[in-house]
Amino acid sequence: MPMTSPITLTPQSLSPEVFAPYGWMLGKDLTTAPATAAFSNAATDFWHEHAFDTGPSGQTEVLWVNYRIQDPSITTLENHLLTQQALIPLTGEVIHIVAQSTPEGGPDLKTLKAFRIIPGQGVCMRPGCWHSSRVAGKEVTCLMLTRLSTTVDLVAHLSQGQPARESELRPLEQSVRVIL
Repeated sequence: MPMTSPITLTPQSLSPEVFAPYGWMLGKDLTTAPATAAFSNAATDFWHEHAFDTGPSGQTEVLWVNYRIQDPSITTLENHLLTQQALIPLTGEVIHIVAQSTPEGGPDLKTLKAFRIIPGQGVCMRPGCWHSSRVAGKEVTCLMLTRLSTTVDLVAHLSQGQPARESELRPLEQSVRVIL
């Protein structure tokens, strides 16, 4: 196999347009909401951000996630086959690496990008979006929306070696580093 150049990713700021191939940016302001799904007065503002989809027969789960990994080397990407997955950092900045799927289902390294997600923002990835997360400093706690059966399936795979049915973890064949 011919030697390929390493891929170096410089994280960029999150925007709806740049993240669109992977899913949806969360944390846009009130002016982006449809008038029929927004309310504002002196006491409160609320608006429609995104209709979360767990896929057929899925049950939405609110998950707490602590990210600690500071290794700039990305050796494995993960994807979820049935559900969208939302990630919202609460206590610090997360560097989120994403890639689209190839027609065969693997990660398309030509579409690999890294985004800085700050508190007050988030992302919701489409099913099949390959991803990994890093932190530049201390541990970051995130709120995640996902599918309950996907979490149960992934935990059984990671802790007991069971076959994963709703997710896939794939080692990368090319060297990838993210600038933290």
